[in-house]
Amino acid sequence: MPEPLDAALTEVRALLLDPALTRAVAAGRRRGQRPSVVRAELRPVVLKAGPRLQISTSDGARPYTRNVSPGAEAESAVDGLLAEPFGNWHVETATATLQLRVTKSGEAQVHRSAANRRAGAEPAGHDRAKEYLLDPGDEIFAEIGGSAAKRRQVDAFLRALAATLPDDLSGPLRVVDLGCGNAYLTFAAYRYLSQRGLDVELVGVDVREDQRRRNTELAERLGWAGRVSFVAGTIADAVVEPAPDLVLALHACDTATDEALARAVRWNARWVLAAPCCHHDIAAQLRSRPAPAPYELLTRQGILRERFADVLTDALRAGLLRLHGYRAEVVEFVDSQHTPRNLLIRARRTGTDPTGQQRAEYRELVDQWQVTPRLEALLADVPEGAPTA
Repeated sequence: MPEPLDAALTEVRALLLDPALTRAVAAGRRRGQRPSVVRAELRPVVLKAGPRLQISTSDGARPYTRNVSPGAEAESAVDGLLAEPFGNWHVETATATLQLRVTKSGEAQVHRSAANRRAGAEPAGHDRAKEYLLDPGDEIFAEIGGSAAKRRQVDAFLRALAATLPDDLSGPLRVVDLGCGNAYLTFAAYRYLSQRGLDVELVGVDVREDQRRRNTELAERLGWAGRVSFVAGTIADAVVEPAPDLVLALHACDTATDEALARAVRWNARWVLAAPCCHHDIAAQLRSRPAPAPYELLTRQGILRERFADVLTDALRAGLLRLHGYRAEVVEFVDSQHTPRNLLIRARRTGTDPTGQQRAEYRELVDQWQVTPRLEALLADVPEGAPTA
């Protein structure tokens, strides 16, 4: 139910100045207005000079951080931020969480809930342990479970996601997690994106009906049933409507990653993040035919052939995405000590057509190694160039 904006901002102000504040984020913009900064984050810190309110802002190019003293200085700084036409506020204290979204009509939609973070957490100092985008002690992990290694993988994936999305992103965001399994990433991504103040709808897809029921029950227990939903079906064929803005796929096995990338292209998704798992398809093709000269040494030994197949597969995937209107890169998103499958294909739709050189280098690589990439087959009926809806 919409509320008067002034009253909602007064409530936000009280929470921002509350000694129990743990974190707050302002982002997005109101209809027809633009803040002087694209994002602001506030949190308490303890310095040698005593407690301070740390305010970090970004103009879209570089961050700026300042530490203000409690009292008049903090009040002035907070009032200045509240005067900015941000479209979303997310505020957490030790006891409560408030999310505020400004509607097109200038009213406030406010969601209030119990605290997200562990009660009693102390303000952070500068010599603190590594910060997580999503605290490993977050209450959602009590519901969804997951090992410490899985939580590190998810946090690393979220960092890659944070680096991909623009700081000034606002408005509704439709997200699909393909091959979601137990939905560790699904729930963590929703928590992180909603904490950024975004209006998020997230759909998880997994082939197993029992997983769909389990994950749906978890969403209900977390109070997210209206925002996080699940579909039982294959990555290639599951019904997902409307088309998403962002496609995620964490460790979809072998050609399932190709199916995820193909669906992203067909959906005309703005962003894609896919961490491949095994690469059996190209490896099998390399075993069945001779390597082109002078590269026989690359594939003569089994272990080298398998590793080369990994590299070749992801290089061809990135090349194909470029041919279909995406800027694609392959990066390491987590240390190999946490998982050997630590590469991430990160792509952003640019709407530009490929160059002749890009077409030629992709085709030459495929012809030289005599392989048929699964992603190429899946996109055979999709014209090269900028994707179409």
